[in-house]
Amino acid sequence: MAISHALPGQTIDVKPLGKALPEARSIALFKSEQLELIRLVLAAGKSLPPHRVPGEITIHCLEGRLDVTCPDGSHMLQAGQLLYLSGGVEHGVVALQDASALVTIVLPH
Repeated sequence: MAISHALPGQTIDVKPLGKALPEARSIALFKSEQLELIRLVLAAGKSLPPHRVPGEITIHCLEGRLDVTCPDGSHMLQAGQLLYLSGGVEHGVVALQDASALVTIVLPH
């Protein structure tokens, strides 16, 4: 089954999930030629191993707490905080609490 992405001009709800957070899953919200938007959901203690993406990214913590590790150190994010990373920077993510985040990735041509 193909993933349903938002279409241009379509409204996307990205408010905190609240009570629905424990049952939620990560989902790609849309992907265009130049941009991808993902709602990342991680349960407390779960992680994304260190990885790289070619384009610039932002990680906007919507709820909970995340620890984003990069070569320059650890960045603790809580609800309302955003981290910008240059393309190609290795980073890993650990949920310190149940958390959701809006991840934006610029896709190089």
